[in-house]
Amino acid sequence: MADIPKLLAEARAAEKAQALFYRALAAEAEERGDAALAERYNDLHADEQHHLSRLSVRLMEMGAPLAELGEMKGERVGMDRWEPAARIREEAEVLRYESLLGEALDPKTDALLREILDTERHHAEELGGKWTPA
Repeated sequence: MADIPKLLAEARAAEKAQALFYRALAAEAEERGDAALAERYNDLHADEQHHLSRLSVRLMEMGAPLAELGEMKGERVGMDRWEPAARIREEAEVLRYESLLGEALDPKTDALLREILDTERHHAEELGGKWTPA
């Protein structure tokens, strides 16, 4: 039987990495004065940050400790090469959540992961954000 809190903690760390990835791109776009791309990256960042928060809450509800992620560094690829890197990252997220949904989950965790998976599928298809329901 899988250690569900451990798998959720790994997903949480991956979401933090995704948030950092898109935040770095947003900062670069803002520096270049590209408002449209900055907004696109910020939308993706917001979704990933929302996933991070939701996974954090679920882990706390399960009584699991939260690893400190404040010192984590994000991958920087730059705006000129972001799309292939982002697509690979988003496809990995889809696979992660599909795999997690193959585990024996309680209904609350199952519902959360299905919601996140739906958003990650949109990210992988469109490389755009704001898919997370409020």
